[in-house]
Amino acid sequence: MEIVYWIIILFIGLTLLLALDFSIGRKQHLAQINKQTFPMRESQLAIFTNGPDLFEDYFTQINQAKKHIHVLFYIVKNDSFSQEFLDLLMKKAQTGVEVRLLVDWVGGTVSRKYKKKLKEAGVVFVQSQTPKLPFLFYTSQVRNHRKITVIDGEIGYTGGYNIGKEYINQDKKLSPWRDYHLKLTGEGVQDLQREFLLDWKKAAKIDLLQNQLYFPSLPKGEIRHQFIPSEGNLLEATLYELINKAEKAIIIGTPYFIPSDSIFRQLLKAIDRGVSITLLVPFAADHPLVKEASYTYLRKLLKKGAEVHQYKKGFYHAKVLVIDDKLCDLGTANFDKRSMFLNFELNCLVYNQDVIRKVKTILYQDLLDSEQVSLSDLNRFNPFRSLKERAAQTISYFL
Repeated sequence: MEIVYWIIILFIGLTLLLALDFSIGRKQHLAQINKQTFPMRESQLAIFTNGPDLFEDYFTQINQAKKHIHVLFYIVKNDSFSQEFLDLLMKKAQTGVEVRLLVDWVGGTVSRKYKKKLKEAGVVFVQSQTPKLPFLFYTSQVRNHRKITVIDGEIGYTGGYNIGKEYINQDKKLSPWRDYHLKLTGEGVQDLQREFLLDWKKAAKIDLLQNQLYFPSLPKGEIRHQFIPSEGNLLEATLYELINKAEKAIIIGTPYFIPSDSIFRQLLKAIDRGVSITLLVPFAADHPLVKEASYTYLRKLLKKGAEVHQYKKGFYHAKVLVIDDKLCDLGTANFDKRSMFLNFELNCLVYNQDVIRKVKTILYQDLLDSEQVSLSDLNRFNPFRSLKERAAQTISYFL
């Protein structure tokens, strides 16, 4: 009995310690937040929705690099596709091209063998967001979820895809993988470059931002857009403002729908003022409890008249928000608390009508490959699901 008593005391003490670590660590982070802003730009944009097509183009552009390659991914796995990617970077480094690779401390599972090979080949490899004292728990939760590639300062990529076999449809459980990724040429590439170098400076402690080698002169394109980097609570503020502007329709595509209370209230208010809301989420889940965490919100939306669709032709991982026919938001951020409060993210607001129409066409096709969810579906008696929902609600901040 005495052992049980001490176990309970230890558990309570550890919980309080973690809570204190997280609370103080977050306050410190918010006080030091980097409110980086980028101006409106005009570039050329291409949208990829299929992994094999994206990476065929991506690898071709890397192969053609002449000066420098800067890469940031949340995930680089230790599988055959990741090895192909790393081998390509090493090949370019050995030809004299500068190659920098920044990978999140949690998301990157590059083996020691490959880290050594990268270094020997001349690739500068750095891990982002490593936990730091004195707030180990909080800093271990803050992830760099951005995906940025800049080639010769002239070609950029960002979006939802990472490096791993599932992203090229080689994972049986999650294939085909549906995602949206942008390829960029024109003046907006300089903002992707600057964001990469800001993250590089933080992780590698090397400041390359003043080196004009990485910022060549770039032409204007036809597509008006703006990059929005976020951390801490900046994404929530951006989403709040965007939703508040909606007059007719909001379409949200996301793999995880776990909004903050403030953002969810904004969605409900939008419905009250006559805005239609269409939500597209996956039917399959790639992480435990993420589906169950969304059900409380989905029920309330359905009661208000929103449409909810579950994608059934593979796994849906895209991150997209369309407001009326005026604005499209594509990027790395999920519609969840982790992206809103914990992750470093990068979104692209697009104001071009042709691109918005193209994105809506893509979304309508994905809706055809989905099944509409009814309130009765979510209210059907299922005690196991109810238990999972309660557990998910408890830890929804960290899912």
